[in-house]
Amino acid sequence: MRKIMFLVAAFSCSAAFAQPKSYSTNNAHSHNDYQQSAPLFSAYNLQFGSVEADVMLANDELLVAHTERDIPQHRTLEELYLKPIQGYIQTNKGYPYADTSRSLVLMVDIKSEAIPALNKIIDLLQKYPELTRSPKFKVLISGNKPYPNTYISYPSFVVFDGLLSNRYSKEALSRIAMLSDNFINYSKWKGNGPIPEKDLERLQKNINKAHSLGKLVRLWNVPDFDDAWTEVLKLGVDYIDSDSIKALAAFLKKQQQLKG
Repeated sequence: MRKIMFLVAAFSCSAAFAQPKSYSTNNAHSHNDYQQSAPLFSAYNLQFGSVEADVMLANDELLVAHTERDIPQHRTLEELYLKPIQGYIQTNKGYPYADTSRSLVLMVDIKSEAIPALNKIIDLLQKYPELTRSPKFKVLISGNKPYPNTYISYPSFVVFDGLLSNRYSKEALSRIAMLSDNFINYSKWKGNGPIPEKDLERLQKNINKAHSLGKLVRLWNVPDFDDAWTEVLKLGVDYIDSDSIKALAAFLKKQQQLKG
């Protein structure tokens, strides 16, 4: 009986992370969200499930910046993302969205030295218990990260973005919530016609493996328009990565209507 219960639990876990039965903007990732005309707000109003902010630690502040040239803009992670998200969670009584089935991931892509920046992120989050306690909000650490074998030493209110093509220990996997990868490492496909068969097979194999481990999947550098998104959906990725967030939202809404 114990063996049967274990198998049921394992199946339920993997099934929960399998290809979504239908896609919505909860499966949309706002790539380099801070470059939008209204960072966070535009994606949030479209009910995106994930937003990405590049950060650098400078003078003991976490600044939203891709390179050192962006530092003089002095846009802090706290003001641009943490405080507004806290406001949403307070308004929605512990949830990022009024629809409590929807989740929100804040992907923090570290562009400076990993450990000092991550320690600062943790210090900041401890000031926002509404964020760390919300069952539908997660901070996902990407970019420069500490060694995977140290992930378990960090607080559970941060999770990590792994690389789809890498292998990880069980301990590291226990703290990895998503496996991402650069699409151009798999294919030179530009979005016209189907993905070449050999590229498709390699991609599908890695995605299926990630799902069997119970992990969400995201690809970046995918051609950013409707025909390409259609092909990517067939792969079963969990998050569609885009800089064209309004176009992606319209595409996913159309997909829902077609499914409905």
